[in-house]
Amino acid sequence: MNLRHSLLALLVAVLWGVNFVAIDMGLHPDDGEVPPLLFVAMRFVLVVVPLIFFIRKPDVSWKAIIGVGLFMSAGQFGLLYLAMALGMPAGLASLVLQAQVLLTVLLSAGFLGERPSRSQLFGVVLGVAGLAVVAVGRSAVAPLLPLIIVLGAALSWAAGNVIARKAKAASGLGLVVWSGAVVPLPLAGVSLLVDGPGAVLGTLAHLQPVTIASALYTAIFGSLVGYGIWNRLLARYPSSAVVPFTLLVPVVGMSAAWLVLAEVPTPAELAGGALLLGGVATAVLTGGGRPRQRRDVVFAPDVGAGSGAGFGAGLRAGDADDDGRLAAPAGSRAGARDPEEP
Repeated sequence: MNLRHSLLALLVAVLWGVNFVAIDMGLHPDDGEVPPLLFVAMRFVLVVVPLIFFIRKPDVSWKAIIGVGLFMSAGQFGLLYLAMALGMPAGLASLVLQAQVLLTVLLSAGFLGERPSRSQLFGVVLGVAGLAVVAVGRSAVAPLLPLIIVLGAALSWAAGNVIARKAKAASGLGLVVWSGAVVPLPLAGVSLLVDGPGAVLGTLAHLQPVTIASALYTAIFGSLVGYGIWNRLLARYPSSAVVPFTLLVPVVGMSAAWLVLAEVPTPAELAGGALLLGGVATAVLTGGGRPRQRRDVVFAPDVGAGSGAGFGAGLRAGDADDDGRLAAPAGSRAGARDPEEP
């Protein structure tokens, strides 16, 4: 990538890393707690409205849109916010959620027939070892339940990745917005049942400025701006050039949590995190073999908590020419500049 686009990818990693701190601050305002599922519903109302009235429905089935909405958005963020409401530190959450890369490798092998390489399998084993070290270190200082819930969020995200890649939506932002419409009503309904009408209505009637700011940040910068840039980069470059920037997300997330929230990870969490990121890096950087030539561009947005795209997000293996350049879409002039590119 050229310098400008590399800086844009770096900006996305920063936006997504800070996203976890914004979520934590919004969930825990000074004088109370915000019901986590209600907070997710609020976020996706802002993602969907008013853009859904101006963005065309992506050319995929309703089954795919609902599946992406349920797994990549509702499941991932519902579980992530719940875990953070139960005490999962923001920085550690940004790290553990990267397990979705490893889980996507395994699910893609099972459901898409994408056979992982030996290096990818080694990366999965290394990442699992890192998670085990984090779990042992975490159990010594806090309950394991929030960490297990974040792993559930990572699994849900990975399932959403598989559905999105199989759907092959031509509009990444369109899939983000339209699938996001699946989220607000179900999660608000579950929040009413779990938290009670009094807690939900009381929260909405007395929203704190920090909660409003958090919802705006996660919706605008985490989802719309972040993925607007990300999907454009994935449309222009091979995924192998773009996806490694997601490795910076937990680095930013843990640094921001240390500076803003005074979160200090334990030595075991740091050691396990290093192993986990090593496994993720191995899976990402060794994921592609020699690509076969294609002429179709495929977007597969991974609507992360800000944590970046999943394994191979946005492009299937083989969406680049033999020289590593992205194949031009059919009917377009090779090398033509996209007027909407970042």
